[in-house]
Amino acid sequence: MRIGELSAATGASVRSLRYYEEQRLLTSTRSPSGQRHYTDAQAERVRFIQRLYAAGLSSRTVKELLPCVDAPSEEASDAAMERMEQERERISAHIEDLITTRDALDVLMATNRAHRRTLRRPSESGRDGNEASLRS
Repeated sequence: MRIGELSAATGASVRSLRYYEEQRLLTSTRSPSGQRHYTDAQAERVRFIQRLYAAGLSSRTVKELLPCVDAPSEEASDAAMERMEQERERISAHIEDLITTRDALDVLMATNRAHRRTLRRPSESGRDGNEASLRS
């Protein structure tokens, strides 16, 4: 299949597929006219790469994990597991940072709400005063 067909089959953009090749995550054969051609197995590889990206892994990390797929062995599996554990720890630390940031934002929002309530009170009493002067 050609690159457009692979894109349609996997949902990956043509640009992403070219990037995967540039990063050596994916290979293609070339026709005499230079068009890329892919197999069904490469379509499955693209889907696997997409799942790794969806898990928050970088292309560098994906590249480190692919030997486990390309040449399965106990050693490659152990290396992949260790790398995934490192990534999980990195993601967990990032989540903790995001929670801290969210909590700080909640405090700022509560402060802003309290401040906005103080701004509304004088204008409300000002309206009452205007109504009283209009009635006089």
